[in-house]
Amino acid sequence: MNLRWLLPLLLIVSLSQARAASRNTGPWNISLLKAAPKAGWGERTNLVQSLYYEGEPLNGKPTRVFAYLGRPEGAGPFPAMVLVHGGGGKAFSAWAEHWAKRGYCAIAMDLAGNGPAGRLPDGGPDQGDVAKFRDFTDADAKDMWTYHAVAAVLRGHSLLASRPEVDKHRIGVTGISWGGYLTCIVAGIDDRLKVAVPVYGCGFLHENSVWLEPRISKMTPEHRDRWVSHWDPSRYLAGVSCPILFLNGSNDFAYPMDSYKKCYQLVAERLRKVSVKIKLPHGHIWTFGEVDQFVDSQLKGGQPLATLDAMRVSSESVATKVTATVPVTKAEFHFTTDSGPWQKRNWQTVPAQLANGLATAKLPAERPLVCYLSVTDSRGVAVSTQHEELK
Repeated sequence: MNLRWLLPLLLIVSLSQARAASRNTGPWNISLLKAAPKAGWGERTNLVQSLYYEGEPLNGKPTRVFAYLGRPEGAGPFPAMVLVHGGGGKAFSAWAEHWAKRGYCAIAMDLAGNGPAGRLPDGGPDQGDVAKFRDFTDADAKDMWTYHAVAAVLRGHSLLASRPEVDKHRIGVTGISWGGYLTCIVAGIDDRLKVAVPVYGCGFLHENSVWLEPRISKMTPEHRDRWVSHWDPSRYLAGVSCPILFLNGSNDFAYPMDSYKKCYQLVAERLRKVSVKIKLPHGHIWTFGEVDQFVDSQLKGGQPLATLDAMRVSSESVATKVTATVPVTKAEFHFTTDSGPWQKRNWQTVPAQLANGLATAKLPAERPLVCYLSVTDSRGVAVSTQHEELK
């Protein structure tokens, strides 16, 4: 027997088994949530059909989840996406249609206990901050909003995977804001996923976030530790086993760059890409080219986003190696000399030099300094290095 190929294979299997064994799945019964839920189907308009599917029990009573399913014309099987809305959001039919027009099946579910015309009598928990951050015990943890929302996302995945027009081996997830927060948890506990894109949302909310002062700092130490251990994405991101793109803005009001960096660093470097855009608007925006192209690269054989090596910092300059199959048209250096709240820092952007597979820039003399490099390819999609703080 030729052991030259067998030993690396055994190593890969061993590493995969170790990751699976160490994956924290929290209070969710993953094997049960992988079963397709019962569903009732509603009207279909063009590429989108409404439906309800079973959710988790709340206060001992059954619940339903309202959703829209987008499907392209034809028989498939198609790749598919699970679409997770943020705070103040709902099941967006236009979001499901966006992906259906791109050749994907897609499910966009409501995670606030609502249907198309308001509150459902058998809906799940409300998504307001009071419900999200309230105290709880082990006995009622499964009545919490995050528990229900994550379960609804996994059940949505399972429903997609059961459909004959869906290729169950090509399903991904993306979420916006609180949906990005949920995506971070889901990507860490659902080993079926082939790609994930959290937009804005992250974890370490107890260290720095818009909810630190009004909510988390008011908790007792016991309540805080219990909330973090159950519901903060930092407890789950190490379990991510699929390619994942983290997309955020430099001044995001809710999810600041320090917590964001700590989150994506929990994911194996070979799996993650980062795209931090200067003063990116925050909202239910699902037309980012970075999201579409990254998902295509994983589920449809599309051209990948550029890859940047860790930024090398010297006394006078910074540099990163750029690997790209799509021509890179622009390299930029972003920096701020401000300190204090991340949301209020003023960033400056200057062109970086792009030559011989390297993006380089001269460092300003001011300290403290926070900086990172980014490149944009001919499709207009950008990736960045992680930011570094020079003191």
